[in-house]
Amino acid sequence: MSGVSELLIVGADLVGAGRADLYVRDGVFADPAEAGSDVERIDADGLIALPGLVDLHTHLREPGREDAETIATGTQAAARGGFTAVLAMANTTPVTDTAEAAEHVWAVGRREGSAEVVPVGAVSKGLAGAELAELGLMARSAAGVRVFSDDGRCVSDARLMRRALEYVRAFGGVIAQHAQDPRLAGSDACCHEGELSGKLGLPGWPPAAEATIVARDAELAKLTGSRVHVCHVSTAETVDVLRWAHKRGIPISAEVTPHHLMLTTSEVVGYDPTYKVNPPLRPDEHVTVLREALADGTIAAVGTDHAPHARHDKEHAFVDAAPGMLGLEAALAVVIETMVKPGLLDWAGVAERMSYEPARIARLAHQGRPLRIGEPANLVLVDPSARAVVDRNASASLSRNNPWHGRDLPDPVAATVWRGRVTYSREPKG
Repeated sequence: MSGVSELLIVGADLVGAGRADLYVRDGVFADPAEAGSDVERIDADGLIALPGLVDLHTHLREPGREDAETIATGTQAAARGGFTAVLAMANTTPVTDTAEAAEHVWAVGRREGSAEVVPVGAVSKGLAGAELAELGLMARSAAGVRVFSDDGRCVSDARLMRRALEYVRAFGGVIAQHAQDPRLAGSDACCHEGELSGKLGLPGWPPAAEATIVARDAELAKLTGSRVHVCHVSTAETVDVLRWAHKRGIPISAEVTPHHLMLTTSEVVGYDPTYKVNPPLRPDEHVTVLREALADGTIAAVGTDHAPHARHDKEHAFVDAAPGMLGLEAALAVVIETMVKPGLLDWAGVAERMSYEPARIARLAHQGRPLRIGEPANLVLVDPSARAVVDRNASASLSRNNPWHGRDLPDPVAATVWRGRVTYSREPKG
């Protein structure tokens, strides 16, 4: 990681504005004409400059499960993926359900992070779904929490969800929902409900378990005038609900994961626990709808749901293994493969779905900003033609539950710059 206060990026392709130089001084973009001859340089010929990516959904595991990931290693993986900010989910040990817990994650991120670490507060104490956590205290803390989620568990009690939405409205907060009705898809549900789940003998997870919670929460958002964000949308039925809600002006947003954009239920046939994820992988017809919804903005953002696990948590029978996959390093690659190459998104669209919209949803005024003089110097340099075979052993993450291992994918990130510092560089700087 470079600690220089000045950097000149030469000849980058600025989306919609042609080639230009970018001069970084003291963490912000300045006039390239003011750069001295001895300033550190990056040759960006053939590279596309995008605003730094923002991930709405990252599990950093610290505190409590540093054997799977730490804030340091998780943000190194983020930098390799082009991210300059990640929202750290609350299902740590202890749970991030107090101001003190949120401030701890925030402080470690400031000290050890290779990207901005934004704590997500729990909605309920201990993620138990019974009593509201310290929402106001977390919001007023040094961490300035604005997004709250029990991710990993659904806030299934409609009354508690309503109270949470009413509470956060006062300070512009967001409730991010893990949409899984526990009566329709229990804690053991691990395969899309259908012919394949019956054939494999795996507990089914019907699309209705997701869509019905999203429909309920859309009504609660309308009732309270507060914002709901839907985590990891996985079904066509949920997309239908989102379209219905948007037509009525209901304040609801949603994200889709890289794995739900590319991988399908067919991966589960071999019972490889790498492909156990919650919500589960879905059939092709759902993947097609998710891509279309991301393209047209019904789904506003890509969220990685980066979920590292130690080997002893994954190496079990499929139904008993921990759910989750690595996502940070390959997210942009998957979006290029599934959305850019087929013509569903252009580069401006990638910036919208992976930087501008996530920053807006998360209330991050200093992220997702245009690459112009006076703005914070957060960017990723993209090589649009590079490809590589993914090697899980080369990951910056401590964990190896990488669903992309052995796949030939784009290898787009040439360099990441966060607050003017080079946090990742694939090639020696020029």
